[in-house]
Amino acid sequence: MAEQEVKLIGMWASPFNRRVELALKLKGIQYQYIEEDLSNKSPLLLKYNPIHKKIPVLVHNGISVAESLVILEYIDETWQNNPILPKDPCIRATARFWAKFVDEKILQTGHKISMAEGEDKEQLIEELDQNLKLLENELKGEELFGGEKIGYLDIVAFFVAHWFQVASEELTQMEVISEEKLPFLHKWLRKIREIDVVKECLPPRDKHVAFIKARIEAAKSAPK
Repeated sequence: MAEQEVKLIGMWASPFNRRVELALKLKGIQYQYIEEDLSNKSPLLLKYNPIHKKIPVLVHNGISVAESLVILEYIDETWQNNPILPKDPCIRATARFWAKFVDEKILQTGHKISMAEGEDKEQLIEELDQNLKLLENELKGEELFGGEKIGYLDIVAFFVAHWFQVASEELTQMEVISEEKLPFLHKWLRKIREIDVVKECLPPRDKHVAFIKARIEAAKSAPK
């Protein structure tokens, strides 16, 4: 096979970026990582993602692919060793459905909670709990969504769950995904965190917590 040039333009604290990093590592793909300053976007980012101007962007032999869910599928289709997506079309479609659910329901609700107050915040927390229970039901007694090994939905959901857990533990001294409320999801989260290749993709906790606090403060002080 001809030599492959793979670059990943990302930002260290982004769960979307970390998804792509984990997929590349699971596949054993050599790549160049390029850290992006989102407050001063580089010509490289604007060149390879001129539509959304966001990270992550995967550049493979000069061709760019944007949006983390799309990138994960591209990686899996291009490098077919250690498959991430299920082979069965029905199971694959289900994994895609839940991945979209994670981003559109769970992640978006979490963002709203960090900005809300009073009754609105309580309602959003309840909504998040219900959505997490729905996700937990999809585990169906398995330790991983991918079955015996990390799969597409594990990659997508893990970094969102981990980010929530870090933020809730540090900012509210509570666990969003507690063993009492969500025992199977809690066990799943703990199991994935123990995997060496996943540990490589987690940012330093102190740095991560400082980033989360700064981001929340900036959002609250921003003009409405």
